[in-house]
Amino acid sequence: MNLSASLPLLVLALTIEAAFGYPERFYAAIGHPVTWIGRLIGALDRALNREASSFVTRKAMGVLALALLLAATIAPALLLQSFCLAFWPLGLIPLALVASTLIAQRSLYEHVARVAEGLEREGLEGGRKAVSMIVGRNPNTLDEAGVARAAIESLAENFSDGITAPAFWLGAGGLPGIAAYKAINTADSMIGHRTPRHLAFGWAAARLDDLVNLPASRLTALLLIVAAALDRTVDAGGAWRALRRDAGKHRSPNAGWPEAAMAGALGLRLAGPRVYGDTRIDDHWMGDGRADANAADIRRALALYRRACGLLWGLAAGLTAAALL
Repeated sequence: MNLSASLPLLVLALTIEAAFGYPERFYAAIGHPVTWIGRLIGALDRALNREASSFVTRKAMGVLALALLLAATIAPALLLQSFCLAFWPLGLIPLALVASTLIAQRSLYEHVARVAEGLEREGLEGGRKAVSMIVGRNPNTLDEAGVARAAIESLAENFSDGITAPAFWLGAGGLPGIAAYKAINTADSMIGHRTPRHLAFGWAAARLDDLVNLPASRLTALLLIVAAALDRTVDAGGAWRALRRDAGKHRSPNAGWPEAAMAGALGLRLAGPRVYGDTRIDDHWMGDGRADANAADIRRALALYRRACGLLWGLAAGLTAAALL
């Protein structure tokens, strides 16, 4: 798929997802493409990741599992794309409808907004309940500021993983590109952990996820900085300084970029020490502002996020116009 087809597809998919999201009735009836991918990953994990095997064997089986996963997601995406493009340009509509299910602008906004609403209406317990739906850390260890920071960090990181990266790979590779990205990203979230079971088996998924997220994490940070420059209530200069100083200190090679930019723009400190389950992670702080974030800061982060999403759409539209000239 060339850019003159993939870029209009991207613009249409972003528009559809922002307007409608993924309807709950669809999820209730048929699930979601990511849940289908997740079931396949679980089956591969059970079939190929045997505890009795050596570290090297489990690592090789993880590579095989990832290859099978990619084949199982790319092949049907390629077939559907080829069929739809035979009916150009009307075929873009069903193709964009499918692609829009793999982008999460609307759902990310709604999930993070629920944390602000929980804090505003029900206090700490309401915030903890809402934030437990979007982060893996132990909510019972979080005070109000910790809940707010967790929500803002999730917004920043998932803006890159859930919106910019899928959009990037959709624009670059059409429906097979975005399907492959979501398969890799879902595999990393399920098996790319440094646990005894997945340290070897999930190695390939974790390393490939780092690679495919690299361009989007940098682009997301730039989008947040430009979005901040368009709003006098946040600090674009602070976002740039935090990005240059702190992004490389994050334990993730990618998450630090959007988190540092978000922290600097809002005058906050994000990341830092936190608890996942019973494990404490001593990470560097992103940003040098205040740590006592609150629901109002979540609202400010959401406003910045919406503006950055608009910039992403504008960038896609501009590239589409250039490709079609």
